[in-house]
Amino acid sequence: MINQFLTMSNWNNGVIMIAIFALVCIVLIGVLVNFMMGGKKNSSGDDSDTD
Repeated sequence: MINQFLTMSNWNNGVIMIAIFALVCIVLIGVLVNFMMGGKKNSSGDDSDTD
């Protein structure tokens, strides 16, 4: 009975949507990590605003 139900459904669209969602999540996590690692480092010797 279960085999007959599984063969009648088409999961191609759902699989494609999940793959696109996973790709977007991976890209967003990569951008977030890039921002966190590429931020300016604040140190007392590099501060050029003080006179």
